[in-house]
Amino acid sequence: MSSGAEITSQEYIKHHLTNLSVGEGFMAVHIDTLGWSVFLGLVFIMLFRSVAKNATTGVPGKLQCAVEMIVGFVDDNVKSTFHGHNPVIAPLALTIFVWVFLMNAMDWVPVDLIPTIAQQIAGLFGVAPHDVYIKSVPTTDPNMTFALALGVFALIIYYSIKVKGIGGFIKELTTQPFGHWSLYPINFILEMVTLLARPLSLALRLFGNLYAGELIFLLIATIGLFQLPVHFLWAAFHILIIPLQAFIFMMLTILYLSLAHEDH
Repeated sequence: MSSGAEITSQEYIKHHLTNLSVGEGFMAVHIDTLGWSVFLGLVFIMLFRSVAKNATTGVPGKLQCAVEMIVGFVDDNVKSTFHGHNPVIAPLALTIFVWVFLMNAMDWVPVDLIPTIAQQIAGLFGVAPHDVYIKSVPTTDPNMTFALALGVFALIIYYSIKVKGIGGFIKELTTQPFGHWSLYPINFILEMVTLLARPLSLALRLFGNLYAGELIFLLIATIGLFQLPVHFLWAAFHILIIPLQAFIFMMLTILYLSLAHEDH
């Protein structure tokens, strides 16, 4: 590939990995990430609500059967992992699993399809195609994955204090793993690192896997005519990656909240 072709490929990839945003720096709002995440959240709510309203006690249809399998799968994992008593955990786990799965599943959409449609629509209003940016996979945006992880982190802190009390929560952070009072400051540092690592690992694991997958799709798209078989193979591999990442995020959330509910 010539230098000019390499620059063209780099510009192509950079353009596809740039968010449609309003504002600059820390105050920038990624419109495409917000739009797609809200849209997919509404798809989840309306789909499951429709199935619940039209559920039959006889032989279920294919959609009802699929939803029941998902609900049963999540419920079994909650019962085997979460050892407290909280009616919020199962609906939360179901929401996380399905919502993250739908956001990840946008990775199956051909990388040029949605941007091309957006460029065609923008062209009707006189906007040049190179000025139109859109990323359709919300979980390739670290702002989205960190927002999800921070939401889970807030629940961890809330239930830790609610179950253990403020004194019990502080005691948990200071009295282990070393029991002597002189080592309480060291305990606190170690426990805070562990506590803060939870949302960080949640966010970076999801973002890293999906961003790398999207980047490879874009690299495949630059090879021209021979991209179709390679694209198909990578998409087939993503049949495992996409639900697996949603499952891991859900299971870690359940585990962290289970630890928060432990009252020593």
